[in-house]
Amino acid sequence: MKIVARDIPPRAAWALEQAGVHPLLARLYAARGVTAKDELDDGLARLLPPAGLKGIADAARLLADAIAQQQRLCIVADYDCDGATACAVAVRGLRLLGAQHVDYLVPDRVNDGYGLTAPIARRVKERGADLLVTVDNGIASVDGVAEAKALGLSVLVTDHHLPGAQLPAADAIVNPNQPGCDFESKSMAGVGVMFYVLLALRSELRARGVFDAASQPRLDPLLPLVALGTVADVVRLDANNRRLVAQGLRRIRAGHMPAGVAALFTAAGRKAAAATTFDFGFALGPRINAAGRLADMTIGIECLLTDDAGRAGELARTLDAINRERREIEGGMREQALLMAESLFAEGEAPPPAISVFDPGFHEGVVGIVASRIKDKLHRPAFVFAASSASGRGHELKGSGRSIAGFHLRDALDLVAKRHPGVLLKFGGHAMAAGCTVPADQFEVFEQALAQVAHEWLDAATLTRRIDTDGPLAPEYCRADMVDTLHREVWGQGFAPPTFSEEVEVLSQRLVGEGRNHLSLKLLHQGAPVDGIWFGHTDPLPGRVLLAFRLDVNEWRGERKVQFLVEGAQT
Repeated sequence: MKIVARDIPPRAAWALEQAGVHPLLARLYAARGVTAKDELDDGLARLLPPAGLKGIADAARLLADAIAQQQRLCIVADYDCDGATACAVAVRGLRLLGAQHVDYLVPDRVNDGYGLTAPIARRVKERGADLLVTVDNGIASVDGVAEAKALGLSVLVTDHHLPGAQLPAADAIVNPNQPGCDFESKSMAGVGVMFYVLLALRSELRARGVFDAASQPRLDPLLPLVALGTVADVVRLDANNRRLVAQGLRRIRAGHMPAGVAALFTAAGRKAAAATTFDFGFALGPRINAAGRLADMTIGIECLLTDDAGRAGELARTLDAINRERREIEGGMREQALLMAESLFAEGEAPPPAISVFDPGFHEGVVGIVASRIKDKLHRPAFVFAASSASGRGHELKGSGRSIAGFHLRDALDLVAKRHPGVLLKFGGHAMAAGCTVPADQFEVFEQALAQVAHEWLDAATLTRRIDTDGPLAPEYCRADMVDTLHREVWGQGFAPPTFSEEVEVLSQRLVGEGRNHLSLKLLHQGAPVDGIWFGHTDPLPGRVLLAFRLDVNEWRGERKVQFLVEGAQT
């Protein structure tokens, strides 16, 4: 474990402070690359223009023609939170803009697998659709798009994933990561891409005289969904994504949100009026994702589509119950998978450069979460596999992987596929998260092949866990109202939430929680006592220690006190 303080460019921090930014925020923003106050302007006018996206004009014309001809549209979604929010944005937005017939279909994780497949295309055709629109998938669906076209469907692909060697032959493709697209923000989530398509469609309809600037439908009510999907998909929060998220948060805090979003806040025991990116990533997002992991993502999408508060509450409670079941399954799997991972190396030795584990009892809907837990615990790229429960595919293993900085997981899979033809039946994903299917009898070949790639690509520095922090916390900022100020800002992947570090004195420590697996601390921080908690950590700390910690507020009997959430320790 290495705790490192970020560089804080003094000129940038000074310029921000002189422009009226709070001194602590000025320091935090400067350390994250912000150099001027106007970069913090989160107004809608500062969003990158849709015209910069390759293919978006074709997409707008395709949709405008379909609306004019009263064609039947079918959205093919993905079964995670990004896919669910993107689907809800597509359905709501297209209806707002005049589409009379909008349906959706979401593949089943087990039986259908990911993306637009040929069988899915046939199901869309059977529903009577004329135009098929993918959200958060499709860029790799060469066969699925070909089948849709052969059936006479028009196809619009909206996606954000990395393309393969061949693009699908769709009528239009909108994806900031497709070849030849110069759009500045390559990190938009699938829901953001769909929102941009709607902006372009509205502009096209204006040009056709369907409505003017005064009478056009407002699309900003969709921004809470855009914000939720963007944060939940853990895409990099570049300036454009931060604006989308900030706008969504602003509307939620003001009470303007779909009934389902409000119901999810209630089900999660969170206050919408004080909504944060943390709520999206750790409260609402997991509840929607749980439907795709264990049940049917239709439940999540319907929750986001309904305008009936009673129905939304019922669906949100169902999602909450599914998420509790997911946590129970995950708990047992996590414990077993960690034991399996730790058995791969002797005590006192370093873990292998990449870790792959499989057990016949694992649930394929939860493998990604468990891979993330192994990655967090051992700081290694990790894949967890489960036997496919799809009919006729019992001989296949479905795996989900999570990576560490410096190891591009999808590129690693690509190299494994090239070196060992037939080991990967299919694969896809991002730098930090990917999925694949392997024949059961090829698991050990995959395990060794991935470890070999990791051995070649990763050096000692990359394999050392590192926590980047914002250095010491001045005692005058250790206040509950300051914590509230920090929480209101937009933090996330690529724009890390504030984490401070300094040496503190440990006054007392004890294990707490049902399983006594959390370390409760009494600390002395710059002469002042403060409470701390280190979740999931049981090893005792020395009397003085360098801690990395985030700030939170603990409320007890009406009193609000600052609490340190410990992220790591360097002894």
